[in-house]
Amino acid sequence: MVRSVLLILFVFCVNLNYTVAQLNHVFSPDGKLVVNVSINGGIPNYSVSYSDCVFLKESPLGLVTNVDDLTQSLTLSQDNVLRKIEESYQLPNIKKSSVNYIANECVWTFLKDEKPAFDVIFRVSNHDVAFRYKVYPRGERLSCMVNSESTGFVLPQGTTTFLCPQSKPMVGFARTMPSYETSYEVDAPMGTNGRDNNGFTFPCLFKVNNDGWVLISETGVDSHYCGSRLMGHANGLYTIGYPMGGENNGNGTAAPGLALPGYTPWRTITLGTNLAPIVESTVAFDVVKPLYEASQKYEYTKGSWSWIMKMDGATVYNVQKEYIDFSAAMGYQTVLVDALWDTQIGYDKIEELAKYGASKGVSLYLWYNSNGYWNDAPQGPRGIMDNTIARRKEMAWMKRIGVKGIKVDFFGGDKQVSMKLYEDILADANDYGIMVIFHGCTLPRGWERMYPNYASSEAVLASENLHFGQGSCDHEAFNGTIHPFIRNTVGSMDFGGSALNQFYNAHNTPGKGTKRMTSDVYALATAILFQSGVQHFALAPNNLSDAPAWAIDFMKSVPSTWDEVRYIDGYPGKYVVLARRKGNQWYVAGINAQKEPVTLTLKLPMLQAGTTLSSYVDDAKLNGSKGTIRVGKANDVKVVIPRNGVVVLVN
Repeated sequence: MVRSVLLILFVFCVNLNYTVAQLNHVFSPDGKLVVNVSINGGIPNYSVSYSDCVFLKESPLGLVTNVDDLTQSLTLSQDNVLRKIEESYQLPNIKKSSVNYIANECVWTFLKDEKPAFDVIFRVSNHDVAFRYKVYPRGERLSCMVNSESTGFVLPQGTTTFLCPQSKPMVGFARTMPSYETSYEVDAPMGTNGRDNNGFTFPCLFKVNNDGWVLISETGVDSHYCGSRLMGHANGLYTIGYPMGGENNGNGTAAPGLALPGYTPWRTITLGTNLAPIVESTVAFDVVKPLYEASQKYEYTKGSWSWIMKMDGATVYNVQKEYIDFSAAMGYQTVLVDALWDTQIGYDKIEELAKYGASKGVSLYLWYNSNGYWNDAPQGPRGIMDNTIARRKEMAWMKRIGVKGIKVDFFGGDKQVSMKLYEDILADANDYGIMVIFHGCTLPRGWERMYPNYASSEAVLASENLHFGQGSCDHEAFNGTIHPFIRNTVGSMDFGGSALNQFYNAHNTPGKGTKRMTSDVYALATAILFQSGVQHFALAPNNLSDAPAWAIDFMKSVPSTWDEVRYIDGYPGKYVVLARRKGNQWYVAGINAQKEPVTLTLKLPMLQAGTTLSSYVDDAKLNGSKGTIRVGKANDVKVVIPRNGVVVLVN
């Protein structure tokens, strides 16, 4: 009864454009998700429930600045600002091209010494909670350092975790980490804090007993703040953690600075009784805005990439020309010319290559090292992307010769100085009509909408590891069932996969290099499952003759941008089935990483009964074939997926 009265009151209030009232709750538009904000003994907190089940218990709020401690001795203002948010926007390079965002927003103001200290702004949609702080000046102080946050998330006991541990700083290849490239630990208990007590990288997935799933992340991080991580504690508590002091070779502050009044990034919580809300969520983009106008209309393309099979030694003129021809034969629009082109090809020959590519309808992406003082990576070009003057001069040259985009690698930190470098590269590149891919990098946090020329980020154990170690090949299907539920739910993921070579070497030579343990159909499936507006696939010119024609034909036609995604079935680390739509065409892809075959009845309500689908399936020995299958009377399809096997369906 009390909940019903509160809901009626809230619905009445949010029907007004702007309302001030006393309220401790804010409900989602459908009334199922509720956030409660309160203060106990001067300490602020909040909780989140869905359909009367608690998903986050009473969890702490507040922050500590170098001006004041804003975690205690607070009071809660009696007036809350309420409003309804409704916005439609189009964004071609995320999981859903047209979005209608509807949420209820409530602003709670916390006072210290009877003066506003900070607001907590909560936006609540049907499956998403986003919140951030607005920090007020304290006296004459119009700036501060935020030394720490008590912002936390308390999960119910019995919750299991699906988390990616944060690495130590200044480790790995040429001291370039952290770069969000460690392995996920699935179905693990709470109570740990990652490797070496360094916490976990966003996004973080939790299974709340039998009640449902929670994904915690952040969005809207730009040059005004640092990137954060999640720190584990006892009793189900996870808190916001700032970068480690050793990141970026020790340069820059771990604590972010704010001009006051100032806003922190949005922290996001997506939840539901199954994984559909997490897979389909657009909250990372809903609550942010473009930071500048696009200098031109940017194109999201498919392309080829020699480095994944042929490594550094193949970044030479003749091989790149061969890959231009290969992209043209595939109907692709780009070629990614990777590291060392500056010395192994040279600027004059790159101009020739760009001109040759243009004659074939193929443009270039060029690789750059980000490094200044923060890594030892020797690959060039070096000393350009970290310097404004050199960077803009280089971009003017790229614009003149028609380069489409850049891939900038080896960042190694989440400090505010790093976020400013990302932003500076993107903003400068936009001035010259250049798109940007980041590698060896942080998680993108709403960047597809914030930066119109942003293309994609790695921030995952990507395809290069399949070349470097057989262990990665052995676990490829396992990892393929994780990323669609975690990393790829919040932003574009530049994986560089979909290999059709059986062996990771220059000529697909048996017995040389690592061996792919997945099937040819797997390559097709990941082109659907792994979302990125710009795709450079791990295909090779030899695939035109040594791969099945049906696989090549599929890779020619598969889109790189999508209009819609739907969760069909799955469990992280076991199996995954998703569907993506481009126009009127649906692509359904499923992977099984379990030891035994899995038999599934796939509910496909978007397809009419009797519809004939093209099917790409594996037998028990992972021999792929193309056929047809018909949608049943109940709008379903029954499939059997073998271990490490795949099914792909297209209407």
